[in-house]
Amino acid sequence: MSVGSPPLAAPIATLDPGVVPGALDEPPLISADMHPPVDLAEDLERFNARLATYLKPDDIARVGAAYVFSEAAHRGQMRLSGNPYISHPLAVAETLAGWRLDPHALIAALLHDVMEDTSITKEQIAERFGKVAADLVDGVSKLDRIEHQSFEEAQAENFRKMLLAMARDVRVILIKLADRLHNMQTLDAMRPEKRRRIACETLQIYAPIANRLGLNTLYSELQELAFRHAHPLRYSVLSKAVKGARGNRREVVSKILATIRKTLPAAGIDAEVMGREKHLYGIYRKMREKHLSFSQVLDIYGFRIIVKDRPTCYLALGALHGLYQPVPGKFKDYISIPKANGYQSLHTTLIGPFGTPVEIQIRDTEMHNIAESGVASHWMYKDESALGQLAKKTHKWLQSLVQLQASTGNSAEFLEHVKIDLFPSEVYVFSPKGKIFALPRGSTPVDVAYAVHTDIGDHCFACRINFETMPLRTELRNGDRVEIITAPNAAPSPAWLGFVKSARARSKIRHFLSTQQTAESSALGERLLAHALRDLGLALAKLPARAWERFKRTSGARSERSVLADIGLGKRLPAIVARRLAEGVEPWAAGVAPGERTQQAIMIHGSDGAAIRLGACCQPIPGDPIVGVIRKGQGLVVHTHDCRAIAKLRSERGNWIDVEWEPGTSGMFEASIRIVAKNVRGVLAGLAARIAETDSNIINISMDDDTGDATTLYFKLQVSDRNHLARILVALRRVPEVVRITRYVNPKS
Repeated sequence: MSVGSPPLAAPIATLDPGVVPGALDEPPLISADMHPPVDLAEDLERFNARLATYLKPDDIARVGAAYVFSEAAHRGQMRLSGNPYISHPLAVAETLAGWRLDPHALIAALLHDVMEDTSITKEQIAERFGKVAADLVDGVSKLDRIEHQSFEEAQAENFRKMLLAMARDVRVILIKLADRLHNMQTLDAMRPEKRRRIACETLQIYAPIANRLGLNTLYSELQELAFRHAHPLRYSVLSKAVKGARGNRREVVSKILATIRKTLPAAGIDAEVMGREKHLYGIYRKMREKHLSFSQVLDIYGFRIIVKDRPTCYLALGALHGLYQPVPGKFKDYISIPKANGYQSLHTTLIGPFGTPVEIQIRDTEMHNIAESGVASHWMYKDESALGQLAKKTHKWLQSLVQLQASTGNSAEFLEHVKIDLFPSEVYVFSPKGKIFALPRGSTPVDVAYAVHTDIGDHCFACRINFETMPLRTELRNGDRVEIITAPNAAPSPAWLGFVKSARARSKIRHFLSTQQTAESSALGERLLAHALRDLGLALAKLPARAWERFKRTSGARSERSVLADIGLGKRLPAIVARRLAEGVEPWAAGVAPGERTQQAIMIHGSDGAAIRLGACCQPIPGDPIVGVIRKGQGLVVHTHDCRAIAKLRSERGNWIDVEWEPGTSGMFEASIRIVAKNVRGVLAGLAARIAETDSNIINISMDDDTGDATTLYFKLQVSDRNHLARILVALRRVPEVVRITRYVNPKS
């Protein structure tokens, strides 16, 4: 339901579905005999004028029929502003007509609220106006909020539906953006708190979408309207300050404008030069991000130069750099490397008269059309050279949304990824073969790896930036050459989520970890349940199917796999599940002989990923006596038998599991030691050398701030087992400076 729309006030029984004004001899413009309210006459006249500039008479007739249909459906409804409700869909359609959209889009714009606010169905729209228009209306319509637990969840699901509909047909989002524009223009009728909420939503979602689609004019207007309603006092103060500055800077701006208009023709360049004032929200954002006062924002005026073709853009740039001194680092060539939304221009900042910074944009006519209208240029202009590339980029982004939702768990997470993806790409890096990747500012080599291919991201373990080996978390800069190094056994780490910036990388990492956790948890759950069933004289593999069916029916579980995963994650206790599965099943009947009923322990091979974890508090290593504890959401956590942390869990005895180390367990495990050593020169180097001689690796070193003759050092090492640790301790005791050495466990207890 659009902002400000009241509930349905009247049925549409008086509507005659057979009236289709398409057989008239003259173009059937929308006129007074189609029941428009008197105060809509001017809007209808303007709309008619726009339609007549590019639509055929038959198409205008179809749009007129849609207006009749919509006006009858909404008859009796009023907006909170007091205007007839039909004024809203008419305004939306007029915006689309300004973009010269086709009749299907205009019909959908006029009908975009009838499915929500009336009893009209998609089938009725399809029968009357065709399947294309009906699909567009359905894509714009919101979902029924009753199905969701909260307003936020409903909004997230609505955005998900809308964006996926947009991936099928970009006209869906164009209608939705025009709808949001008119709602923002008439937002004054709302309560202040609702105005702020809608304005913030516009800044976070709709304005960035408009920017991503290259709709620069719409993007700026949405930002200005949202700023006015989200921060009315700041908007008012800043507006007055800008008005005051106009008089003070008018002479400077006029002088620069006159000089540029004189210089370019003298250089043989025919150009259209226009001055422009920065939008209030742009000034506000710059003040906030750079912590500036208004008086410190000198470049509130800029200039735009439009020339005939691409080579002339660079000629104009050279002429302007000869006229005024350019500011180092403030030149950007978006012609050679366009923005992700297809935007192309040369940007430069010059030092004008009296030391005033001057921002200048240089572009040709085609670039200007795309910069202002973005993806809507497809309908406005028929030159396919640049528009074809823009359409390809838009299609690629829209398809990425489809892939994103396929690997996303819920609507809120999907919306989070889309928000990340909507902000402009500002870092451009190169592959070893010279391919350019546009990524969000702050991106890392992991973002590059996933931009290349999901398999590259899932198996990357190192990188080279500008031929130097660097950490994967290194923040990339413009122009970096990034080479990704992969390995078959490498896998994504949860720590990557802390530094990746692109929505694609974040989504793929979460999907991998979720899938891996489910698989590992299911495997652990199967072992735990088999162990619990064995104590009851039952074998999991030979359990009757009816036992599982009865358990799923009574517990609400979706599948056996989900039950096993819940057991592995500690969400269900294996003993309780086993007892419920055993109900009505004869002992020994499921394949376990009486002599096989033993208390066998779960064998531990090490840290089995997400399903089995070694307690960080006591750092168990092979050879230590151990016990397992099932923790909700964590799976099986292994501790040493004397760990102080599990002493606090005696009341949860039912969650404890007998575990043992698998014979021949290999790998490296973390262990900590504490050394008290004499405070002499070279002691740390000597200790490190002895540790290296015992085939151990030092992970971390820290020390107390002792000022006496001795100091305390803490080493975190990698060891293979208890015997390996013992050899290290023996070797370190032989260092003359060592006073005392112990294994350091329970550091947080």
